[in-house]
Amino acid sequence: MRIALILSAWLLCLTAQAAPVDVASLDRSTWPEKLSSPALFDVASRAEILMFAHALLASEALDEPGLKQRLGLKNINLASIDDLRRQLWQRLLENYTFAQQSCEQDASFCYLVENMDDLREQAGKFAVSDNSFYIGWAAPSRAFHERYLDEQLRKAALFPQISSEIARFGDHERNGDELNDRLFLLTFDGGPAPVAGNTDWLADYLRKQKMHATFFALGNSLQTRLEKTSPADVQRLYQGQCVGIQGWQYRSHSHWVDWQNSITRSASLVQNLLPENYVPLFRPPYGQRRADSQGFFQSQGLQVALWDIDSEDEAGKLRADESAQRVLTLMLLWRRGVIVFHDTQDKARVALPWLLQATAESGLGWQDCREAFR
Repeated sequence: MRIALILSAWLLCLTAQAAPVDVASLDRSTWPEKLSSPALFDVASRAEILMFAHALLASEALDEPGLKQRLGLKNINLASIDDLRRQLWQRLLENYTFAQQSCEQDASFCYLVENMDDLREQAGKFAVSDNSFYIGWAAPSRAFHERYLDEQLRKAALFPQISSEIARFGDHERNGDELNDRLFLLTFDGGPAPVAGNTDWLADYLRKQKMHATFFALGNSLQTRLEKTSPADVQRLYQGQCVGIQGWQYRSHSHWVDWQNSITRSASLVQNLLPENYVPLFRPPYGQRRADSQGFFQSQGLQVALWDIDSEDEAGKLRADESAQRVLTLMLLWRRGVIVFHDTQDKARVALPWLLQATAESGLGWQDCREAFR
């Protein structure tokens, strides 16, 4: 019976991962202004917030059969979707409140929003006129936010049967909600890459920018790297950066019988090899972990480190420029959070410099990895 249940869960997980889902990206050149000041960052932020709120409000008109059809699912968790919607509305209200603080400097997309009813009202009637300076952005942004909303609703519809970053299982899990406005944490998954590969380039680039990111290392990849080089070389690789763990292999930890050993084995390796860099954080591959794992993580002194801004830079999804532009759009929407790239992918080498250049004058900040999740 236990084997049958595990097999059933695995097949459900595989089906969900394999289902074709379009990944949202927005060509930022459709936005007619550079983010050359904090006030202009806020203008773009208000616009993206209102466009997403418009899409979110419209989705609430769908009944259960309509949601199933839209998301391409036979079964959905309506309670989980409702929870997500409540959280999204609260976050949108908080973000719009922050974004409208610069309305005296530039009143574009500024409306009277003092409470949730105001926001829902403005979202319902939000439109960009044909003669607007921003008309070239409106249709592409609408398409982006409808697609991005579907990504989020689909994850909520499958939760908790298929766990993901869409929701937390307890206070031992963190996702960046506690960060201050305009503050972002950079994280990288799936490494380290082979010698002289993307991890080397990214870590060196970050040091030159005087930035500190969190690299979530796989135990087997780190062990391979160690065998091909030396402890000193690996320590130089991650100098000035933080290193968390992602388990021994990049596989779901929700139905893997050996998931606990995967975590403890990796933690032991990183702690011993990189004591100055180690942070007690576990990043679950695919965001998948067990709902009843809080006791284990607390006994190990670990927190589960989720994310809320996904670059979707895995192979076969977005191009490097599309990945970067997706991240920037979500930074404008959420105004704070944890960004995830993969340091085994070439795309981050293009996306990250573009992202830093595009936001250099926008007044945002990058969270020091050593201060995050405390």
